[in-house]
Amino acid sequence: MKTIFEKTNGVQGVLLTDEKEDLSFIDKKFVRKSQIGLPQVGELDAMRHYKELSDKNFCIEKGFYPLGSCTMKYNPKVNELLASLEGFSSLHPEVDDEDCQGALELMYKLQEALKVITGMDAVTLQPAAGAHGELTGMMVIKKYFEVKGENRKKVIIPDSAHGTNPASAHLCGFDIISVKSNEKGQVDIEELKKLLDSDVAAIMMTNPNTLGIFEENVLEISNLMHDNGSLLYYDGANFNAIMGYTNPKLMGFDVVHLNLHKTFSTPHGGGGPGAGPVCVVGNLKEMLPAPVIAYDGEKYYRNYNLKNSIGSVKGFFGNFGVLVRAYAYILMMGKNLKEASENAVLNANYLKEKLKGAYLLPFDEPCMHEFVLSGEKQKEENNVSTLNIAKALMDENTHPPTVYFPLIVHEAIMIEPTESETKEVLDDFVDVMLKIADDAKNNPEKVITAPHSTPVKRLDETLAARKPDLSYKG
Repeated sequence: MKTIFEKTNGVQGVLLTDEKEDLSFIDKKFVRKSQIGLPQVGELDAMRHYKELSDKNFCIEKGFYPLGSCTMKYNPKVNELLASLEGFSSLHPEVDDEDCQGALELMYKLQEALKVITGMDAVTLQPAAGAHGELTGMMVIKKYFEVKGENRKKVIIPDSAHGTNPASAHLCGFDIISVKSNEKGQVDIEELKKLLDSDVAAIMMTNPNTLGIFEENVLEISNLMHDNGSLLYYDGANFNAIMGYTNPKLMGFDVVHLNLHKTFSTPHGGGGPGAGPVCVVGNLKEMLPAPVIAYDGEKYYRNYNLKNSIGSVKGFFGNFGVLVRAYAYILMMGKNLKEASENAVLNANYLKEKLKGAYLLPFDEPCMHEFVLSGEKQKEENNVSTLNIAKALMDENTHPPTVYFPLIVHEAIMIEPTESETKEVLDDFVDVMLKIADDAKNNPEKVITAPHSTPVKRLDETLAARKPDLSYKG
């Protein structure tokens, strides 16, 4: 495909004025003396060029997107329509409360819905995404101990955790203590007991964890932490697995963040947009960022009167467009949110059982919404790495799963089908994965040199990230 510069044909697409611009008011040293060098094509050629570019982009509407821990479910287009309503999309962020009652009502009712879904007692909608929610939650926990007059310095994090967990806790000044997983891929209770002392502020957990396995001893962990005067933080990245069946409050957690852009359906490929509300138990609600959205029986308003608030963590309304989409999704699904989790878990277990013979399954346990295979067998037998397997999937109209995470699984392949996909799509994916496994055994060079059908083959991924070439040199 040619670049837009290479398609330049001298046609002027838009002529704003016939008049010659008088630039005498600008100091001559700032006036360009040569042509700027922008491409010159007609409007139709420009539109076709960008349509070609968009066709090369992968999205959920184009093919299967089993990106583990990301919940790349289908995003209903009605959500987009509602978020684009003029009353929402054109609302100025600095209007007074009386002039944005509709937006405040939506946010208040979203808070109330999230309280029901999580079992928690209070919510802030400010955080911009998951990791920002983690940071906010850990700031709340730090503030809690400051108010109590305690200076606890440690946070315990499972060795299978998302990398943002230790990063968020460390940004708040905590020391990170890792707890090992046991032979079932869950937190090792005996190892946890060895780590507990009066300096432990909290444990950060994902449940189900990043292996897609439910922490069956979560209540014992909760009791151990609370008996130690410590709190429990719930990473909500995997919340799509449990809706309607349980919630963080029932498990004994004190703080939870939710990824609205995952569980509650907002397109988030390419790094955004996102929203990471934080929900807390009652004794932490005064520490939430101010303002929270409140209702006095007559009007909705922003309540800044939180005695021990950590302060604002995001300007204005947070990522308001994502909040609109999430609320629309929750209203649309209603009690069927439980069915969404049910189908997500069913789809994941179906794929796991179909693929565990061809690929190594490190932890052969019933999974929740995702599971982790390993390409270690292919690596040892024919030097076909997990990265090679991921590249080969790109030739099959399938986005590669998450690879090399969690770190406790060598050559990890983390697969999350979500509830969106039909059995036919899942069966096609199984066929493709079995075909790649067969090629890895009988024709390894084909997999090692993949992809073969994409516009760009094998980039130097390290250099592409550290020294990106963003300029065109004709």
